[in-house]
Amino acid sequence: MASDFYRKILDNNKKWVEEKLAIDKDFFKDLAKGQTPPLLWIGCSDSRVPANEIIGAAPGEVFVHRNIANMVIHSDMNMLSVLDYAVNALKIQHIIVCGHYGCGGVKAAMGNDSIGIIDNWIRHIKDIYRFHHTYLDSIIDENERFNKFVEINVKEQVYDLAKTSIVQSAWKNGQEVSIHGWVYGLNSGYVTDLNVNIDSNEKLDEVYQLKF
Repeated sequence: MASDFYRKILDNNKKWVEEKLAIDKDFFKDLAKGQTPPLLWIGCSDSRVPANEIIGAAPGEVFVHRNIANMVIHSDMNMLSVLDYAVNALKIQHIIVCGHYGCGGVKAAMGNDSIGIIDNWIRHIKDIYRFHHTYLDSIIDENERFNKFVEINVKEQVYDLAKTSIVQSAWKNGQEVSIHGWVYGLNSGYVTDLNVNIDSNEKLDEVYQLKF
């Protein structure tokens, strides 16, 4: 037997359709014709961070990829497939990596508790802590250290996106693609622009600058 919550979300879908059609009778017909979003959003899987809603975007305006702690891992074929389609098929102009304060994945990477198979994913975040441990360990307040680690993690993912052959190839071909890093505040609703913005591989160490 369906639970009350399950029945509720089915009813909510019907209400949502009716509300959209009341405003625009061709809303879904137009939506079905295709998508041309200007933005790829790489965010955390956390249920409290809905990409479209945060920035007031309509359906069709944001191409979304989400995983635990908004990671960009060079061997993740899921992420790479989304990135390739967004850049080469949809011709998106902006990529936003959006982390959030209070991220459970980042918090787990600061400790030693085993959670399960996710330990293997968290290890990538631990590597980032190791790279920045001198600075992070110098922060006495644990909550402040946590927040700074969230920000550093986002910045590292921005640079990891810029290192991909997908993005660098697009830049080589003259395509305008800008990568940005944000952090969302669960307790405020506001995003913080971390002012890490990359639109060419010139900001990368030379060893990462691919030649085509």
